Amino acid sequence: MTEGTQSEDRSIPVHIAIILDGNGRWAKAHGLPRSLGHRQGCETLERIVEDCARLGVQYLTVYGFSTENWKRSEEEVGALMSLFRLYMKKLIRVANENNVRARMIGERSRFAADIREGIDRLETETSGNTGMTFVFAVNYGSRDEILRAVRHYAMDAVREGKTEEEIAALSEAAFSGYLDTAGMPDPDLVIRTSGEQRLSNYLLWQCAYAEYYFTPVLWPDFGRAELLRAIEEYNRRSRRFGGR
Repeated sequence: MTEGTQSEDRSIPVHIAIILDGNGRWAKAHGLPRSLGHRQGCETLERIVEDCARLGVQYLTVYGFSTENWKRSEEEVGALMSLFRLYMKKLIRVANENNVRARMIGERSRFAADIREGIDRLETETSGNTGMTFVFAVNYGSRDEILRAVRHYAMDAVREGKTEEEIAALSEAAFSGYLDTAGMPDPDLVIRTSGEQRLSNYLLWQCAYAEYYFTPVLWPDFGRAELLRAIEEYNRRSRRFGGR
């Protein structure tokens, strides 16, 4: 099958979600500081964004920085913030070159003002692109997302004077509209690198019916060949519940 097409032999998932794991271990294995592992991970991400766009993936969501990552050392968090600043500028170019629309999910208020402005610029300057949607989860945690959605819905219910019966009639579809991923299809395939086999508080609501692919490959070493292996494994599975 050629890139950007689908067939019975290889159906490209509409939405792929990736947990980018192993930057620190990659750096340690190469005798490098962790910050260089994260930098190499960003270069890998640029290539994977391009690969997914060319393959015909419609949505790619990656776990860039979790709500728990603030517990890391001050030095590492500072290095990650500096990398965000640099990477967001590069991502505008990569996204526009590949007709990719960028979107951020997560709670932004904890970031410095210039990082928030960079996120806004990234979304604005790629909003006219019509190809794949690239979603970057930063300061994101699924439990936090669900709690924020519940609070938002509760405030709306109070403001709108909803009755108990109306509140009890809340549907899954309506609640999904309060999540950070509102308007997006749920992931079909979740990939986690580095050999770990857990979700780590990532898209818990959205991944209820996703297929999972765990690879021992560390994220900086993840490439197109491993991406295609994940898609091939996805195609070998029988999608009986929640599939397309």
